[in-house]
Formats: sequence, C-alpha cells, structure tokens
Amino acid sequence: MRFNWIWRLGMALCLVLFLTIGIAPAEAVQKPLTYDEIVGTGLANKCPDIAEGSRGRAVIPLEVGKPVEIYNLCLEPTNFFVKEEVSNKRRQPEFVPTKLLTRATSSLDFIKATVTLQPNGSLVLEEKEGLDYQPITVQLPGGERVAFLFSIKNYKAVSQPGLIGLTTSVDFEGETEVPTYRGASFIDPKGRGLAIGYDAAEALPSKRDEFEANIKKDEFMKGKLSMQIEKINSNTREIAGTFECEQPSDTEFGAFEPKEVKLRGIFYAKVR
Repeated sequence: MRFNWIWRLGMALCLVLFLTIGIAPAEAVQKPLTYDEIVGTGLANKCPDIAEGSRGRAVIPLEVGKPVEIYNLCLEPTNFFVKEEVSNKRRQPEFVPTKLLTRATSSLDFIKATVTLQPNGSLVLEEKEGLDYQPITVQLPGGERVAFLFSIKNYKAVSQPGLIGLTTSVDFEGETEVPTYRGASFIDPKGRGLAIGYDAAEALPSKRDEFEANIKKDEFMKGKLSMQIEKINSNTREIAGTFECEQPSDTEFGAFEPKEVKLRGIFYAKVR
C-alpha cells in the first residue's frame, strides 16, 4: 500500500511537470501565419510595431565611423494628402485629405540601409536596396484621381548633432529619388510614348514641339522624407516611429505639371 501511494504521487508530479514544461510553452509560442491565412486580409501591408519603449530613454549606442545595418525597414502610409488649388484667390493652396484607391499594397518593405555616427554626433542614414517604391492612386474629394510613386529610393538623411547612437529622440531628414510612374513602353491615348509609339500625334509635325505631351521625359524627381524614432527595444534592437513624406505626383513623362503629395504613416526596422 505504501509503495502504491508513492507510485501514484510520483505519477502525479510527472504529469504536472509535463503539463508545465511540455505543453504550456508550446501554446505560448505564436504560430507564424501561412500564405492562405494572410492572402486577401491586408495583413501583408501592415508594418510590425514595438509594444515597449518611450521617447527620450532607450538607446542603441553606436561608434563613430562604424556603420550599422538597418534591415527589414518597413514604411506604412496611413494618411494621404494632395495640395489642391482653392477657388478663392486670396487663400493659399492647401493639402486636402484623399481616399486611397490602391488595394492593400501601399507599404514599402524589406529595405536595407546603413546608419553611421559622425564626429559631431549626428547620424547619417543611407538607403541601399529593397522594395523601395510603390505605385499608389488616391482620389480627391471632387473625384479627381492622382497617381504617384511612393519612393524612398536612394534616401540619404541626416539627424540632429550631439547624439551617441539611435535614441528615441532622433529625427532624420533627407531627400529621396522619385522615378517616373510609368514604364518606358507606356503609350498615351494618342499613341505617343518614350520608347515606342509616335513622336507626335498632331496633324502638323512642324508644331509638335509646341505641345508638352509630345516631348516625353524620363527623369527622376526629388521628394522630402522625415523619420522620427519614437520607440526602441534595446534587447531586440528594434526601432519604430512615424514618418512624413512630400513628393511630386506622376507627370506622364512630362505631359503635365505634377501635384504635391504628402504622406504620413509609421515605420519599423531592425538594427544589426
């Protein structure tokens, strides 16, 4: 009887230990989502976030002249504005909110960059590669649609001086390159194109240079992008924050003047 009681007690302890060590951790591990669980949900357009961290406290220290790599940089725009002329000539043109027409493919992701600490304590961030541009279309309240290429291509930004590394008070400001929205093989409704199609669609070829739509230009334009780090996890070396970008819209290879577009949103990245 005594041996039977000891055996039952031992089995009960083993069962408790198995439930504590073997099953509980397995349930605590978050299972990665499959393609079928993500497709069509819009989750692929979302950037990760950091739950902890507060502005002005956490820091990822850097050494002067030794760059660190930023990877998995993700920028998710959440608000879209277009500068629109107002009917009242006494008022200045202003940015108005727009409606996003593009499906859930507006984020930039898997971007790599480097950050280098300068002798004066400023940080220089340089974009290297990744999914660094995305075609987006928005609609103004009046119904006009505006297409543009959201881009962080060749982004080079500088922060304020006096820093010792990546902190939750870092503000990056710099310029981006905005490629043409359409490819060289695109032709407009009159058959004019950059690499293919007609050079002119007018009846009098001698006047073709008087129309801007006839002169196709494949040129990079400039945009301005600022990034403010607001969260840092020093243990996992993750950073997150907000960004604001101002850039031109599509010109259809120089056929018309671009509109000014402003985007605001959140970003996330890892440091190594």
